[in-house]
Amino acid sequence: MNWVTIIWSMFASACLTMAAMHLVVWWKQRAAWAHLLFSFAAISTAVFAFFELSIMLAKTPAEIGTAMRWAQVPLWLLALSLVGFVHFYLHAGRPWLAWLVCGLRTLSLLPNFLAGSSLNLREITTLKHIPFLGEFVAVAVGPPNPWMLVGQLSAVLLIVFVADASITAWRRGDHRKALIVGGSIIFFVTAALVDAIVVFWGNVGAPIIFSQFYLALVAVMGYELSGDVARAAQLARELRESEQRMSLAVDAADFGIWIQDLARNEIWASDKWRELFGFSPSEQLQFENVLQRLHTEDRDRAQQAMGLALRGGVGYELEFRVCLPDGRVRWVASHGRVESDAKGQPIQVRGASRDVSASKNTEQEMRLLRQEIAHAGRVSMMGQLASALAHEINQPLGAILRNAEAAELFMQSESPDLDEIRAILADIRKDDERAGNVIERMRGLLRRRELDTRPLDLGELVVDVVSLLRMDAVARKVKLDTEVPVDLPLVRGDRVHLQQVLLNLILNGMDALDAVSRGDRRISMSARSEGAQWVEIAVSDTGDGIPAEVLPHVFASFFTTKSNGMGMGLSIARTIIEAHGGRLWAANNDGAGATFRFTLPIASEAASS
Repeated sequence: MNWVTIIWSMFASACLTMAAMHLVVWWKQRAAWAHLLFSFAAISTAVFAFFELSIMLAKTPAEIGTAMRWAQVPLWLLALSLVGFVHFYLHAGRPWLAWLVCGLRTLSLLPNFLAGSSLNLREITTLKHIPFLGEFVAVAVGPPNPWMLVGQLSAVLLIVFVADASITAWRRGDHRKALIVGGSIIFFVTAALVDAIVVFWGNVGAPIIFSQFYLALVAVMGYELSGDVARAAQLARELRESEQRMSLAVDAADFGIWIQDLARNEIWASDKWRELFGFSPSEQLQFENVLQRLHTEDRDRAQQAMGLALRGGVGYELEFRVCLPDGRVRWVASHGRVESDAKGQPIQVRGASRDVSASKNTEQEMRLLRQEIAHAGRVSMMGQLASALAHEINQPLGAILRNAEAAELFMQSESPDLDEIRAILADIRKDDERAGNVIERMRGLLRRRELDTRPLDLGELVVDVVSLLRMDAVARKVKLDTEVPVDLPLVRGDRVHLQQVLLNLILNGMDALDAVSRGDRRISMSARSEGAQWVEIAVSDTGDGIPAEVLPHVFASFFTTKSNGMGMGLSIARTIIEAHGGRLWAANNDGAGATFRFTLPIASEAASS
């Protein structure tokens, strides 16, 4: 075996080895088209090296002609592979130029097999043997085939295509790929083209060694691809480490992770997430399955939130109840985001969920506790109002007694005045209703209850509160002023709870006036519309005001400046107003005293009328 055979066989083997390696890479990663096209280029180079060796070892003109003709097939495959490789690896290149290169190279196969001895020579007139690497190799001699220009033009266009793609990649920031891959293809294809021009058009009688240029090109391409594989492996290791750290963080935060593929309507979920929703580790998940696990009262709300997120391409955040297969109910908080493609179409939803049952139970207990404290506050308030309530009830009861005595005297007459008796009975009925209303207001204020919001007339509400406090205000020598416009819109709220807020604010104002000796001892209540959605109510006094250092803390739980106070009245009042959707705040007046203001939402019935 001579040196030419050894060297060319080694080159071909190296190309086939690299082709096999990257073919395996593509087989495992079907989207890695650059590796598949590199394999085709390497195989083409190996096959072309085999034909080159056949040409150099040929014994007759017929043998060398056949080898030269069939050598154009791997060159054709090599050109197409290089075009595809550049497109997928550099992510650049003008499509029309790529199609032109492939078309011309394919067109060159027709004269290769139909016109002349091969694409390169019209005919082989003689066969020469020249020394090369210590051996004698065959060289074909004959006139060049003009059709060879088609193949060489395709090589020139290939160089232009690669140069254009490399410039695009460079401008994009892929300097290494553009310089090494694009530059090497341009250099070695140009060298092979120049060698072909010299050998066939110059008729210098040199052996064909194009495969050596293509082998060097394959080596550079393989080196870069191998570097990419090594970097991908490093990134995979870093990704695994990152996933492990993320998994640790997610487990520590007690989160469950899920990802929904919208195209396939499939959901991947972590074990923690499956445990939260009561799914087995192997159970196939779809959005409909998950939706069925939600509480019936929360299902529509969750569907609406997800639909809004998908339409807007934004995130979502909501809390809902999950009904587990064993009958337990669990509160889950979930938030996530929607991912869209280049056209803005949603393709994927990622989310994280965690169990918030404990916090929900605590919140429920706190709500019940606040209701109990509010009830205790109302009972305590009734204690303060006991004398006033007794006076309110005694008045109608005394009037009933006097009317009954008067009726008894009329009845002793031989001819009683029936009209007078009817008038007395009407007064008795009116006083009885008055006493019943006082008792009913007291019972309503003392009753434990949750918020029962409905449209309310603020004027009626203020009248009820003033009637409860009138006698207490007289006893304390405090004047109660009210200013509620007749055309004020209805508000949405709970009558009893709002009565408690007003009672608390007015009684606090009266307490503030106890230490004031000036003649103008006044509590003023007013209401006005605040925009199209709110009504603002104000309770003002003419006391000494709230000390500046105390003002920021007046709504804090258990904070009080009274010797016998619990420090819960204003805190409960703020909680009640916030539960209605409004807000409560305090400020000192420019003159004397302080003002407490709160807002309530206008009832939708009033807003739409």
